[in-house]
Amino acid sequence: MPLRTLETWPHGAIMLDAEHTRFALWAPDAFYVSVELENGQSLPLLPQANGWFVIKTRCPAGTRYRYNIDGELEVPDPASRAQAGDIGSHSVVVDPLAYRWHHNTWQGRPWNEAIIYELHVGVLGGFSAVEQHLSRLVELGITAIELMPLAQFPGDRNWGYDGVLPYAPQASYGTPEQLKHLIDTAHGLGLAVILDVVYNHFGPDGNYLHHYAKGFFREDKHTPWGAAIDFRQREVRDFFIDNALMWLLEYRFDGLRLDAVHAIESPDFLEELAQRVRQQTEPSRHVWLMVENEHNEASLLEKGFDAQWNDDGHNALHVLLTGETDAYYADYAEQPTEQLARCLSQGFVFQGHLNRHGTPRGEPSGHLPPTAFVLFLQNHDQIGNRALGERLHQLTHPDALYAATALLLLSPMIPLMFMGDEFAAQAPFLFFTSHHGELAELVREGRRNEFAAFSAFADPHKREQIPDPNAPRTFDASQPKLNASALPAIHDLYRRLLQLRHQHLIPRLPGTQALGADVLGHAAVSARWRLGDGSELRIDLNLSDTPVVHTPQADTNLLFEHPPHSAGLLHEGKLAPYCALVSLTAAAPLLPSDGERL
Repeated sequence: MPLRTLETWPHGAIMLDAEHTRFALWAPDAFYVSVELENGQSLPLLPQANGWFVIKTRCPAGTRYRYNIDGELEVPDPASRAQAGDIGSHSVVVDPLAYRWHHNTWQGRPWNEAIIYELHVGVLGGFSAVEQHLSRLVELGITAIELMPLAQFPGDRNWGYDGVLPYAPQASYGTPEQLKHLIDTAHGLGLAVILDVVYNHFGPDGNYLHHYAKGFFREDKHTPWGAAIDFRQREVRDFFIDNALMWLLEYRFDGLRLDAVHAIESPDFLEELAQRVRQQTEPSRHVWLMVENEHNEASLLEKGFDAQWNDDGHNALHVLLTGETDAYYADYAEQPTEQLARCLSQGFVFQGHLNRHGTPRGEPSGHLPPTAFVLFLQNHDQIGNRALGERLHQLTHPDALYAATALLLLSPMIPLMFMGDEFAAQAPFLFFTSHHGELAELVREGRRNEFAAFSAFADPHKREQIPDPNAPRTFDASQPKLNASALPAIHDLYRRLLQLRHQHLIPRLPGTQALGADVLGHAAVSARWRLGDGSELRIDLNLSDTPVVHTPQADTNLLFEHPPHSAGLLHEGKLAPYCALVSLTAAAPLLPSDGERL
């Protein structure tokens, strides 16, 4: 397929020069389409083959417009590059070349350098406000920020997964130019920027595609959000692939995280997306592609994608740290320590193993490098999908959390942290929306009914205490205070561990292979990896409150220990409670072959 240029972009309002714009709408179920400009002009689009309506006209950047369908319905452009306000406002013609970039030589960072900080732009105050945090994140040791979805959604409060205009950055966060300035500023500081994108569904409010382009959906396949996207249609594929290319080429994002790809019924779409991205981006650029995939398809990570968010690793660690086994944690209730060992040595826990429903899940993953997996102790889902949005430091022993944090930041997997982790932020991260009327009621009740499977909320009266997602106070409560006032020790821990990762681990990550992981006792494992330079990394971890028997290893360089002086207990053949020992053994020297001298 030819390389995409502005002139060949099929969907939306594309500026051809400073004064002319091409409007193109795929509306196979419409008889008549016009573009209605805010100045009162009504311009009929010309019908083309395969359901397209197109017009080229004099129209500068900043022009506000809507589409009129069959003289009955006015809708925003589904490929709107910006909205003048909310979903119901006009779409805006955007000049993609107007922003003047300051850091044109930026080529990204190699994947082995990734240390990811996930954040929500809205609760931090918008694009410009996020910029104020970049310097301190660099100082901490972060190398990449990941923005939760930005696609325009209804209202001004939302996680972002209810977006309906995938090409338009959320207007309440700022303008396209402000988003580009945020990315440009991050690049100047050496930070990569990742965007979370949603290609598996449209949100329930503000999506008009069913009225004029039913071909976007297939009624024979359904997802948790309704009819599945029909990626068998070329126009639909291009709509989403070109969206990915827009973020990477026009906005210069350094990578994408694709949300819940297990809900995409056409796996070959994902392969084509990765292929097109690799074709369109310069070979010298480092562009990262990640997936969230409940199916644990290891094969997908060999087809253009760099890594998968490893929910398995999180879930096993969460059960060990908190003892919670409700709902999906039930899959990790019986052998969480063995599952953690499998995660550290092979990547996925579920590699064809039966889940709690008796269904096999996953593919073998032991052949993949550790960097094919993104590990985390928390993320937006794992905090926000709790009824009350509690953070992990509020659910477990602090020393156990410190030990688990050492595993997170010094294992060869790619670490991800959620905004506020570095300060043990007290603010919850709750589920919030800004729906109205009947939809607001449905979302509120649906949210509360989700927790009927959790023992703490089996009583319907208890579920009434779950915060209303649509209440402004729910959003307000989710705004973290990002300072060290809560637990300064945790911030110092993150800084120290990330310094060690930069100094000792990142340069050695390419070529790393897992050597295995042993179960030492309940919640205690010892894992080893052969790093790319031949040295051996070892992490001895005990998340329980009792010591476990463990044989010390000789000739190791101890990089980190928690608690202090806990390595001394190894001389007694024991691994201390709530303990993490991280050591590095130098590569063995090469022996001379016959006839050679060193």
